[in-house]
Amino acid sequence: MIRILLAEDDDVMRQYLARALEKSGYDVISVDRGTAALPLLETENFDLLLTDIVMPEMDGIELAQHVAVVAPSMRVMFITGFAAVTLKAGKAVPQAKVLSKPFHLRDLVMEVDRMFGVNSATGLS
Repeated sequence: MIRILLAEDDDVMRQYLARALEKSGYDVISVDRGTAALPLLETENFDLLLTDIVMPEMDGIELAQHVAVVAPSMRVMFITGFAAVTLKAGKAVPQAKVLSKPFHLRDLVMEVDRMFGVNSATGLS
């Protein structure tokens, strides 16, 4: 099963994203900030870091840069509502996918599916 580490500081958004991904067959561990993800990265294996960019304590770009060191094979997808931040993310972590808010849950799952060559988004409308 594909494991996703979700870092999102907005409680409602985090629950919303985790539920959609779990409904689509992904194993999701979610945290409310980048610093909360650090110990998990040291002790567990994940296939994807799905992270908001703008978060307190440690932003998603810093978290992705940490992932590049401790788990270089982990894929990264950023979610953000700020266009200027999207440009910064693209420069800092060029191999990462960036999904701009607002987006439909189906679009998110389809992007994750595409990353891993699966088709799980069919149940989301």
